[in-house]
Amino acid sequence: MDRMHLIETCRTYRRFTQTPIPQKVLDDIINALRCSSSARNSQPIRILLIRQPDDVQAVNRLVKWAAALPPELGTPKADELPTLFVAVLDDTNALGSHDTDAGIAIANMTLAAWAHGVGSCIMQAINRPALTQLFRLPENLKLHSMIAFGYPSHKSTLVPIPEDGSLAYYLDENKNYCVPRHCADAFAQEFRSK
Repeated sequence: MDRMHLIETCRTYRRFTQTPIPQKVLDDIINALRCSSSARNSQPIRILLIRQPDDVQAVNRLVKWAAALPPELGTPKADELPTLFVAVLDDTNALGSHDTDAGIAIANMTLAAWAHGVGSCIMQAINRPALTQLFRLPENLKLHSMIAFGYPSHKSTLVPIPEDGSLAYYLDENKNYCVPRHCADAFAQEFRSK
């Protein structure tokens, strides 16, 4: 898959097959984190892998899925859960721009996974206190976000923005995600001083 195709097709997925993610893919996800750019090279981002089925179920109870979709359409059923959750952790003892570093690391990890056909869902609507307690995190590690990973059981495609201008994603007749996006011209303007 060429780079731009990889970027264009790396979308959010919320329903997964129950195929385990091979160690090679996990190794690539970890290496993608390791290679991520970092302010002052402080490398504050760490991850915790959650892949045992009981642990995945426990985490799933503490995250929220797809606020823009009704729960029956956006929340995975028991046989559609991810096979891996990754807790993105911020080492508060490190210097640097931690949110920026986390964003770069998350992008790298999700792209590395997608290169193997493993989809992801980045989650901020999470119960941080309960997850922090569940993971028994030391004081210096702050839970930034969660990422669900698995082999998707549906498609997710970029589509033009509809005439009503809505940016809300929706499901097509096959329950695949349609994600409205502006055209490229809407994202960038050129600055000229004169």
